[in-house]
Amino acid sequence: MDKKTISGSFVALAVAMAVALFLKDGYSANLMAWMAIAALIASGLRFVTLIGELNFAAAAFVGLGAYAAGYSLTILEWPFLVSLLFAGLFSALIGVGFGYVTLKTKGPYFLLIGFAFTEVIRLIYTRINVLGGNSGMIGIFPPDFLMDHFTVFTVGLTGLLIIIMYAIEKSYLGKCFIGIRDNDQVVLSVGINVHMTKVLCLSIGAFVSGIAGGLTAYVNNVISPADFSFLLSTFALAYLKVGGEDHPLGPIAGAILLVFLGSIALRFGGGDHIFYGIAIILTLLVMPKGIFGLWESFKSSRKHVDVVQQSAKGGQA
Repeated sequence: MDKKTISGSFVALAVAMAVALFLKDGYSANLMAWMAIAALIASGLRFVTLIGELNFAAAAFVGLGAYAAGYSLTILEWPFLVSLLFAGLFSALIGVGFGYVTLKTKGPYFLLIGFAFTEVIRLIYTRINVLGGNSGMIGIFPPDFLMDHFTVFTVGLTGLLIIIMYAIEKSYLGKCFIGIRDNDQVVLSVGINVHMTKVLCLSIGAFVSGIAGGLTAYVNNVISPADFSFLLSTFALAYLKVGGEDHPLGPIAGAILLVFLGSIALRFGGGDHIFYGIAIILTLLVMPKGIFGLWESFKSSRKHVDVVQQSAKGGQA
């Protein structure tokens, strides 16, 4: 990442945190926190697409992080920051094992395994009494010193993790990920262990999803198995496709737009599942590269028009 991009990213993050700081209404503050968490989950999903795979197990890793945070705080009584870090590390550890076994497959096979894994993990929650079974866990609160400004903390942490993921994407390691997506045999030919590199990419995505799960638990104060079904991955996919997966800001834009519109849809009697499904279909039909893909196309067309106009002026001269 160049210095201009880094400075611009942190300026944007500071502005977002300032907006969160001035939100006094409880619902508005929670809505912004949900947007930030949704953006982080979608960005984690996008990160794994660097190796050419759609990680539908993202919902499972979010759930693992949420329950890890809830259990370590309410049962083990660990400090808040330790609990939150544990949420990410626990998800990453499971991600290493999951990735090592499953990333020997590709494409729709990996996607279906992720789907099945998510549902199996969700059913396991319902069978463990210490985790509350079907009822879930309650009383997952942030510490008193963060209680009034937890939205600011959530926006700041999610933004920082998204910036770190983008920095990795632009690094040598990120180029290896993209090389695997484009042609893994070429990457293998230069002596890079393709399988373990893919596992590393997935585990980073799992860590981010685990942190998102921990934040979800602290924002909502209550979690249950139904919160972490495959629909959560579907929502993340909607954010990614609507915003545009080719640009790092795409998942953020998609999450902000759809979470906001989804909150409006709930006021009219729900139907948010249908809403997200329609959003994906319409986006693929009208804007196959999402909002930022449309914006890039607009900029390219304007640049082409400017070149033509400059050429015409040169010819007249």
